[in-house]
Amino acid sequence: MSAEQAARRYYALVDAGDVDGVVGCFAEDAVYHRPGYAPMEGRAALAEFYGGERVIADGRHELDEVVVEGRRVAVHGRFVGTLKDGSAARVGFADFWVLDEEDRATSRRSFFDTPAV
Repeated sequence: MSAEQAARRYYALVDAGDVDGVVGCFAEDAVYHRPGYAPMEGRAALAEFYGGERVIADGRHELDEVVVEGRRVAVHGRFVGTLKDGSAARVGFADFWVLDEEDRATSRRSFFDTPAV
């Protein structure tokens, strides 16, 4: 699998609601940095997030750009869906991934298009 395929697979698994599959996209000691949350370190923390803490009920990721340089992947797109409170969500995002030799994320950093300043 290529680095691009690994990244695209992650979004497909998230959109399908496959928590185990999503967590399997990460290395055992992976760290995920997401605005508004403390860094999530390790698969147990990721399973907690994707299995319940995540505020999204359902939806899909629309990817506009996937740029690969070696084991690094940058993704730009938008998420369109529904939050757990029933409200609609449409938010742009950028993700920056570092993958290991088995195409699992060792780190991920997300940014969202929201007014901040």
